[in-house]
Amino acid sequence: MTLAEKIYNCFKKRDCFSLTEAYEKNIAKPRETIRARIYDNLGIRFERIAKGVYRTIEADEASCIILEGDGRDLSIIEDESIDCIFTDHPWLDLKSNKGGTRSFAKYDCFKYTLEDFEEKARVLKNGCFLVEILPAENENNYEYLFQIKQYAKAAGFIYYSKVPWKKGTFVSNTGRKAKNTQDIMIFSKGKARCMRYDKKKSAATGKSCYMSGCNGMLPTMFDVQPVARNKKIHQSELPVSLCEQILRFVSYEGEIVLDSFAGSGAIGEAALNIKRNCILIELLKENVEKIKRRFESNLLLKQEYLYEFANG
Repeated sequence: MTLAEKIYNCFKKRDCFSLTEAYEKNIAKPRETIRARIYDNLGIRFERIAKGVYRTIEADEASCIILEGDGRDLSIIEDESIDCIFTDHPWLDLKSNKGGTRSFAKYDCFKYTLEDFEEKARVLKNGCFLVEILPAENENNYEYLFQIKQYAKAAGFIYYSKVPWKKGTFVSNTGRKAKNTQDIMIFSKGKARCMRYDKKKSAATGKSCYMSGCNGMLPTMFDVQPVARNKKIHQSELPVSLCEQILRFVSYEGEIVLDSFAGSGAIGEAALNIKRNCILIELLKENVEKIKRRFESNLLLKQEYLYEFANG
């Protein structure tokens, strides 16, 4: 359980609480840490009603905002307001994009620049995670994949881990090697926040202790079947179950996830399923409409969502 969750649980049945009361309930934590966790969760778990006085708000419902616009332009998003960035950008690699489960013959592809990662770093909170879905390395893209890591480092990110996504039983026999994987590359903005439960230290101290890193040990691979062609609404659509698994490692309930190249909206659906708030940015109006229909037709999504449209 996170510190924010502990504070929430302490006062969720109260009309309000003061910072002093929050300090008294968590004497083992520095006061500045307690204040920071409350401020980080304003609008999510807490609401300020007077100077030094707050109340808890329900965190059971998740919301989704869809913005129609260029996902490389994050100027509408405030500094350090996002808890997780999780995206699959339309990477420019014409040779590698032929065959497999991706085909971008009619899609506007590009290559990241340093400015892209500087913007990601600006909106992401310190210690939080950036997740990029990338192609498996080959002769056509290995230099670009290396460049992405260099851009991320220059923008203040730390390389955390890379986990392959094995696409179940799907195999595409193209090129020199059968295609069956993509890579999930994870970075943290600065030192990773403490999400990983320290079982040994917790047992020794009798208190819940956490280590730097995501929420648990990452698997050797994510083995998830891709979306069937006849069920796709976007040519590079990710499986919702894969997105849910990843989000559980890098975010908590009630936090805000940003997908700046939404495509099919699968990351948004996954976020809502597991009670994360999300912001989706998608360039093409036709895709925005598809995402709307996706959410409206999915009766399992009982959470409320909000659509906002911004051109440009």
